[in-house]
Amino acid sequence: MLVVFGVVLVTLVLFATELLPIDVTALLVAVTLMVLEPFTGVTVAQGLSGFSNPATITVLAMLILSAGISKTGAVQIIGRRMAQFAGTDRRKQLAATIGVTSVSSGFINNTPVVAILVPVISDLAHKGKTSPSKLLMPLSFASMLGGMLTLIGTSTNILASSTAATLATQERYQGLGLHAFSVFEFTDIGLVVLVVGSLYLMTVGYRLTPERIPPEEGYVEEYEIEGFLTDVVVDEDSVLVGMPVSQAVDESLFDADILQLEREGERFGEPLGTKEIQSGDTLRVRADRNTLRRFMLADGLSLLGGPRSDEDLTETDEGADPELVEVVVPRGSFLVGETLASSTFRQRYDANVLAFRSRGELIRNRLEDLVIQVGDTLLVQTTTDSLDRLSQNRDFIVAHEPERPAYRTDKIPLAVGIIVGVVGVAALGLLDIVVSALAGVVAMLVTGVIRPNEVYESVEWNVVFLLAGVIPLGLALQNTGGAQLLGALVALTGNYLPAVGVLWVFYVATSLITNVISNNASVVLMLPVAVDAAVRVGANPFAFVLAVTFAASTAFLSPVGYQTNLFIYGPGGYRFSDYARVGGLLQLLLSVVTVAAIVALRGVGV
Repeated sequence: MLVVFGVVLVTLVLFATELLPIDVTALLVAVTLMVLEPFTGVTVAQGLSGFSNPATITVLAMLILSAGISKTGAVQIIGRRMAQFAGTDRRKQLAATIGVTSVSSGFINNTPVVAILVPVISDLAHKGKTSPSKLLMPLSFASMLGGMLTLIGTSTNILASSTAATLATQERYQGLGLHAFSVFEFTDIGLVVLVVGSLYLMTVGYRLTPERIPPEEGYVEEYEIEGFLTDVVVDEDSVLVGMPVSQAVDESLFDADILQLEREGERFGEPLGTKEIQSGDTLRVRADRNTLRRFMLADGLSLLGGPRSDEDLTETDEGADPELVEVVVPRGSFLVGETLASSTFRQRYDANVLAFRSRGELIRNRLEDLVIQVGDTLLVQTTTDSLDRLSQNRDFIVAHEPERPAYRTDKIPLAVGIIVGVVGVAALGLLDIVVSALAGVVAMLVTGVIRPNEVYESVEWNVVFLLAGVIPLGLALQNTGGAQLLGALVALTGNYLPAVGVLWVFYVATSLITNVISNNASVVLMLPVAVDAAVRVGANPFAFVLAVTFAASTAFLSPVGYQTNLFIYGPGGYRFSDYARVGGLLQLLLSVVTVAAIVALRGVGV
């Protein structure tokens, strides 16, 4: 048991610090448990059971189904209609954002919903003269609230359902009402939580959400890059004449990049490396003022000026079509842990990275050597063709809708019909949700809603490996008696609190843990403990299962607790403290509302 507790402690530290990617940590946990089988009670079969667990397969299938909906453009089209309805009315914009996001998140995995809607909402804000900061945090929070409407709203719900079903097979918990969730098992509670949460976001939350990005402010002003981008002219006697661009800047002496070359009215972007510099060329250089001054003196360059607005960076000449966009780095992106130099991002996408926003901090120096983290936002100048490629790549979230989106709008009726069928068949009990979801995937492939080569790209493999890795950790807690010990300790609060008080304690504890580690990991760790504690205090174990499930999907306190919070971190210009200020009160409010709804609608007694 002590060994398992040690593994749990190390796991929590690794999840919280992200010294390793969370999926790698999860697999390390599974391997460690199997290697230490005599002390953990986890056999090889149990250690690998996460890969075949119905929760893992169901989540995988739902991610593919969500991607199929995304390929049709159905959610994006709804978003555009929403923008037309809202116009410049801020209250309508907020109401439409919350409404579309929450309802969509109930039937499509909420993580891809936010990824789809970030560019839609960002464009809505800019066109409607509203700060994106005012809409993007409600977007993420509403997706979490909506995800609690049905079983398939989040991977957390699916995992909790599977864990509850597994616990129900144990002799200790038989006859206590534990079971897998039906599709609409907790929709009534979810509706209560959604209504209260939405009212909060529309009133108190709206006032607390800061305008980090002023309305109508361009990227040049927002990222304060005017002093870091300058155009210089190559003099006739410059030492750069005849030199390829790749050798023009001595990186050991100057923190500078040549982003663009203009010659006789024609502009050239990436790839620039092999292009030879000629006298009279205009070079756009990224460097601070002191570095630029030394660079000009050393190499024979004359100051011309610099871009002062977005238009200066996106002026279109014949044969050139530059675009300026923000690109968010999600979990699982190949950029995570890489630098711009090691990832060859610029060369792959003909893109210049002008600035970073990392953990709320603006960075404009030493960009090539910075290690990219999950949630970082890159300000990128690229071509329209490259922007389309970026938009279609799951390694990035582009906070701007492409001008010519390649949606399969003719497949919308098929895609919607398949989703309705998946939900309906499972809700009626005709098929288990895992079978229904897999059948839906096959239907989307057969009908051409999604193509075979897109299936593998659409799966967030880091989520799949995370589930496969942490499920054995829950088994280890149960096999060694660790869950029972922790449950007994928590049950001691029953000497001082009524059963509803213990239920609230579990909700608060889970919500705090899930803000630090993965929401899926918090469910695996807390559910067995909660069920055992419920049995010991004579309460309804299923009520405790619901409390933990809801709490695990309400990570409002930090940007790192839930992936959707990371998606909007950079585009909203938020600081770490903004989440605590807006989300802290919401977290506390929902702890009371959710527990009250569970007690009223399900009861806390056995």
